[in-house]
Amino acid sequence: MLINLSGEDRKMSDYINLFDDSNWEMAPEYTSDTRKKVLLDEGGSKIILLRLPQRFNMAPHSHLMSEQHVILKGEYESDGKVYPEGTFRSFTAHQKHGPFKSENGALVLVFWRT
Repeated sequence: MLINLSGEDRKMSDYINLFDDSNWEMAPEYTSDTRKKVLLDEGGSKIILLRLPQRFNMAPHSHLMSEQHVILKGEYESDGKVYPEGTFRSFTAHQKHGPFKSENGALVLVFWRT
């Protein structure tokens, strides 16, 4: 999957392949070994691709803005339910969500917006 980050009139260099090994960075705000690709961070909106490692765990939390997840590969568990590949989830601002865990890891597209 390719994402055009800057509009239709931009060069191919403005595209990021979500599934290749480039542009990954450490995600220190998550548990160790979690990686992220920052796809957009402007005007109160942020989109990242998260690569959750095996045995991922994250405590319940909330945000000042809304958050949406699309699980592209793998699955995670939250609130006693397993959310598989293809799942879309949405959380309103200040809504507590989690805890999260993924035994085998997952690839999750995450959107935040004000």
